[in-house]
Amino acid sequence: MQTACPAQDRPQLIEANTPAFVRTSLAMFAGGFATFAMLYATQPVLPKLAAEFAVAPAKVSLSVSLGTAALAMMLIPASVLSDRIGRRWVMRISLALATLAAAGSAIVTDFTQMLVLRMLLGAVLAGLPASALAYLGEEVAPGTLGRSVGLYIGGNALGGMSGRFLVAWLTDLSSWRIAFAATGVLGLIATVVFWLCLPESRHFRTRRGGPVQVLRNITQLFADTGLRSLFVIGFLLMGTFTSLYNYLGFRLHLPPFSLGQTAIGGVFLLYLVGSFSSAWTGQLVDRLGRRQVLWVMILGCGIGLMVTLADNLAAVISGVAIFTFGYFGAHTTASGWVSRRAGDRRALATAVYLTGYYLGGSVIGTLSGFAWQHDTWPGVATAIGLCVVLALIGALRLRHLLPIGNGVPATSAA
Repeated sequence: MQTACPAQDRPQLIEANTPAFVRTSLAMFAGGFATFAMLYATQPVLPKLAAEFAVAPAKVSLSVSLGTAALAMMLIPASVLSDRIGRRWVMRISLALATLAAAGSAIVTDFTQMLVLRMLLGAVLAGLPASALAYLGEEVAPGTLGRSVGLYIGGNALGGMSGRFLVAWLTDLSSWRIAFAATGVLGLIATVVFWLCLPESRHFRTRRGGPVQVLRNITQLFADTGLRSLFVIGFLLMGTFTSLYNYLGFRLHLPPFSLGQTAIGGVFLLYLVGSFSSAWTGQLVDRLGRRQVLWVMILGCGIGLMVTLADNLAAVISGVAIFTFGYFGAHTTASGWVSRRAGDRRALATAVYLTGYYLGGSVIGTLSGFAWQHDTWPGVATAIGLCVVLALIGALRLRHLLPIGNGVPATSAA
């Protein structure tokens, strides 16, 4: 049961361009940075790991997929814990434990140990994404929420880029073990920043409920047409993005490109495009509304995907950049929409969205490996393209979604 608090006694929400906003943005950016840097550290060196441990591409991709699957499975338990002990503590502990697991990946002696540690990393890391959007939805003013969400997801993008490039570069320079240890150092730095900067939760109210109540609340969330569609879109979006970057390295390693490890890792610098897209889209959503932005961003993913089919390196890089821009813009829009539409069940709704989101990365990312084995890049592009079309259909239907009955205009968050 949520404790009521008279409006006049409630502290003010965080507004843009205030010291609290700067601290919140820095902490969330650091948290998002560490999340993607650690979770996807194996992705740029999948061909190297496949060769060293003598496993097939579809199997080596499990070093990514099992981590995201474990994260997905722990999101709802983490959100329940967040409702009970507070968003801030759950996020702090999550980052600290994930840092230990990331560093431990550097000292494995066989591929099974690698998979176990990547699963543990995903499981303990779940507390941050399960709580971050709920924290922002509670603490940040509605007119500033889109910008805050954009900065958090922008941190995801920059962390994904920096972590992947660092791992690829250090692997070429020394070994993948040194590279994985470096991601642990990145996680430690981000954890310290997060602990020191994130403001206290001033609007959090403890919510308690057993498994039956949680299941009842999940059923109610799925009864909402808009939330149900957004959950599916999140599943498809992350599946396409993970598939693209999982097998892009294999493609660029083969003729006619024949790129080395550092050059392949350099492709992940395109995450800068995603970081810009997240921040820019967040502001665009605040002006135009989510239903006007989401479908355009997904359409951009489809256009970028088609460009990657060319056997020209410049065209492939351009296509990946367009896809990345559209993906991060779509994810920023959809995730913020879920948090806003769910009302006082935003923590659970965010957890359900992210459960589908990361399961999409795990399931579709792994199944795309079989498409690669069947028809290399054209097979992967076909599988991704189907998911993009389904997500686009869902986004177009959301343009006609009725707003929730809380006085929020249809052109904004509802």
